[in-house]
Amino acid sequence: MKTAMITGVNGQDGSYLADLLIQKGYRVIGLLRESSMEHLQNLEYLGIRHKIELITYNVGNIFNIMYLMEKHKPDEFYNLVAQSSVGVSFAQPQNTIEFNVSSVLNILESIRSVSPATKFYQASSSEMFGCVRKESLPVTEDFEFHPVSPYGISKATGHWITVNYREAYGLYTVCGVLFNHESALRGKNFVTKKIIETALKIKQGKASELRLGNLDVWRDWGYAPKYVEAMWLMLQQEIPQDMLICSGEAQQLETFARKVFEKLDVDYDKHVVIDQKLLRPVDLEVIYGSNQKAKQKLGWNYDISFDDLVQKLIDDELAFNTWTKKQLSDQL
Repeated sequence: MKTAMITGVNGQDGSYLADLLIQKGYRVIGLLRESSMEHLQNLEYLGIRHKIELITYNVGNIFNIMYLMEKHKPDEFYNLVAQSSVGVSFAQPQNTIEFNVSSVLNILESIRSVSPATKFYQASSSEMFGCVRKESLPVTEDFEFHPVSPYGISKATGHWITVNYREAYGLYTVCGVLFNHESALRGKNFVTKKIIETALKIKQGKASELRLGNLDVWRDWGYAPKYVEAMWLMLQQEIPQDMLICSGEAQQLETFARKVFEKLDVDYDKHVVIDQKLLRPVDLEVIYGSNQKAKQKLGWNYDISFDDLVQKLIDDELAFNTWTKKQLSDQL
């Protein structure tokens, strides 16, 4: 039985990845900050809460990480923890950069020192590319980074630290550069979750408007459960390689929002309000990537159309809401 450690195991990606690894027969150890132990809803929803060994840890304390690495000697380590909101990173740049960089460095140094056979996966982000000219798209693995947010800067730094530990120390480390990937387990501070959740409330008469910022941005959106399959596949290769994980096409945010309202038979123009307060200091106009390397090297198959993705997200949100209501009812 292989052992895998996952930081951020209660987040969207961590929960789906843990579920996948359990199905493949792994022993899964989930590392959580003390403050996250109360937020296990995603794991409970997937029915895996009690199939995971949950351990609290302090990612800022390298000796704590070394102790856990020495004790468990995991075959695979997936670092998914981060302050991952672009908007929050503008409000809290120092905290974002310090946490997202030191966490990567502490884990990698611990692996190098006490468990060098452990394979390491770093969750990189498309936000690292930042300003990309339209004529240069799609983004490939060879593109230069030009991050335009504190979050993007922190992720680019963590990415290069991971590459350096592979090249300088011979560790098996890889970076999965994931573009936007969504599900019902997304945090409420992400725009896709906000759009679907609010649209459903409007449909049910529980809300009257949806306030959004810049709708004229184009993003590469995919389905999170499919993306964690690529994470696992990246650590099963003989030679470690960094790869882009994406759908391979861009869609406008306004198109996404209108499609959600259309599928729910709700009047978009009547309920959507543009709020200038929600505009970011800097916003990327358009970005999408090429997934050809992942398809060729990993045999990863992403074949979900944009229309099917939106429908999946709506159906998943309805199922998640039904489960949540039942949980609340059972507690009464």
